[in-house]
Amino acid sequence: MTEPNMSLVTTNISGAGSDNLGYGTGNFYRPFSVFSVLTLTLLAMLVVATFVWNLLVLLTILRVRTFHRVPHNLVASMAISDVMVAALVMPLSLVHELNGRLWKLGRVLCQVWISFDVLCCTASIWNVTAIALDRYWSITRHLEYTLKTRKRISNVMIVLTWLLSSVISLSPLFGWGETYSEEGMECQVSQAPSYTIFSTFGAFYLPLCVVLFVYWKIYKAAKFRIGSRKTNTITPMAEVIEVKEASGQPQMVFTVRHATVTFQMDGDTWREQKEKKAALMVGILIGVFVLCWIPFFLTELIIPLCHCDIPPIWKSIFLWLGYSNSFFNPLIYTAFNKNYNNALKNLFSRQH
Repeated sequence: MTEPNMSLVTTNISGAGSDNLGYGTGNFYRPFSVFSVLTLTLLAMLVVATFVWNLLVLLTILRVRTFHRVPHNLVASMAISDVMVAALVMPLSLVHELNGRLWKLGRVLCQVWISFDVLCCTASIWNVTAIALDRYWSITRHLEYTLKTRKRISNVMIVLTWLLSSVISLSPLFGWGETYSEEGMECQVSQAPSYTIFSTFGAFYLPLCVVLFVYWKIYKAAKFRIGSRKTNTITPMAEVIEVKEASGQPQMVFTVRHATVTFQMDGDTWREQKEKKAALMVGILIGVFVLCWIPFFLTELIIPLCHCDIPPIWKSIFLWLGYSNSFFNPLIYTAFNKNYNNALKNLFSRQH
């Protein structure tokens, strides 16, 4: 697919071909133009911010004893996957962008990078799904979903998350497609159609269906509770109660007439407020997750199957939009948890 030349494209540097400097045969910008420098600076800042913020969440969980329980183990698992994205995946992806999406670091490092890319991003997605499921069960089945049950189920979800992510990421190393092309200097996720279907459904479309179903059920449960909060009225039958005092005392008779007792709830209970907050957090977490990853996984599924292509600049945009989900996850979770905010403030105050 031939890309149109842009006005920013003028000359090649040192007589080198454009394939060695930018995005394919039709560069969208010179490698050292103002636009490219600004873009790469912003991406570098995103890498650092993602690493630091998720590391702070992990340090907070480790330092505060009350966080050494569920559901904070799920949050810790999500933070670990997002720290790994920032530390092991995004820097090499930034180098890849600097080299015009050409891979100059050899086959072994390419395979390591792609494996960690798929592993960490898949784990991050499934950790979001696990948190959504945990919140769903705690809201809709809070009597059955005891702390012991919650701990056991959350640990199982964490093990399954990393196991499935490992299977998806390591499959190309055992011959399921190729990740590296020495001739084209390409390093990308295996484009084998069967692997594309397996990896995209396992890493995104299946968890997407789960989180959308979960949020629909949470929304229905919240709507049902609001609808059921009507005035409760109890009307006891009329009856006469006689109370006789000790001998020699006058007889006292109390008559209870037809009475109506009304219970009216003004405002939400503590549990309802907590559930509303949890539902809102899950909704935002899911919404950001979908917006960040759906463009990337749509193209990842369609391109290998239709043998078509899109301009490389859009591949970069969709990829880094997906990476940015690892930056938003800790921000969203801590924004809805006062304990995390207080713990982070204490962490910084002790350091000063």
